Amino acid sequence: MKQNLPTTPGPIGVFDSGYGGLTILSKIREALPQYDYIYLGDNARAPYGTRSFEIVYLFTLQAVTKLFEMGCHLVILACNTASAKALRSIQMNDLPTLDPTRRVLGVIRPTVECIGNITRNGHVGILATAGTIKSESYPLEIRKLYPDISVSGVACPLWVSLVENNEATGPGADYFVRKYIDQLLTLDPLTDTVILGCTHYPLLLPKIQQYMPAHIRTVAQGGLVAESLKDYLHRHPEMDARCTRQGTCRYYTTEATEKFSESASTFLNRKIDVQHITLE
Repeated sequence: MKQNLPTTPGPIGVFDSGYGGLTILSKIREALPQYDYIYLGDNARAPYGTRSFEIVYLFTLQAVTKLFEMGCHLVILACNTASAKALRSIQMNDLPTLDPTRRVLGVIRPTVECIGNITRNGHVGILATAGTIKSESYPLEIRKLYPDISVSGVACPLWVSLVENNEATGPGADYFVRKYIDQLLTLDPLTDTVILGCTHYPLLLPKIQQYMPAHIRTVAQGGLVAESLKDYLHRHPEMDARCTRQGTCRYYTTEATEKFSESASTFLNRKIDVQHITLE
């Protein structure tokens, strides 16, 4: 497989099951505008949050392989579910075969690394998809770095649908935003920091902040992931040299391009050109 992949420098790949990764891409491009990017959304098979580990792994591996074939040497899984269910397997089992010089990074570790400096009392809450909560990826990663931090998590199965149906700011969102926040704070009333463990959730921030007690810090991932990538490229000049720099970004979706372009404008506040792609 390795010999079939392009060896010349190429763009940085950003993958998500749908649109949420656009919130990560946007922050990455703010921090690192000089690089070229490819965004790939597997919208035809989204959401990943309720799918099994095996299926998420298979779909994510297909996307990563496709991005490698398109010239990417570095791929960011801008999806918490893919990061939770597929990242480690791909890093350990597939990269050595595909190409040991390429890298796949996730969004969970960069988020967790910052938590120790954010929480004041060591009580952290996670709001995420059912798949991410069930994987326990956040508690496991947090315990590795900060064994004294207490972690509670609640799945928010309807939040992605609210965002993707442009209901994030509508009155219909209030009940479900308040419901899951209340569930989390009932689990641990001492919570002082809440991680939004899904890339869709920043679009619900106005509602989340409305119902989140004022003393609780709400952490979105985009800026943290962008700074982590900046640091990674600085520490790995050999990978940095494999990333092209013309400031471009191409968008691909496994769904209808018109639908993707229309919905993506909700995340990016502008129209984009998008091309269809097939994963197999």
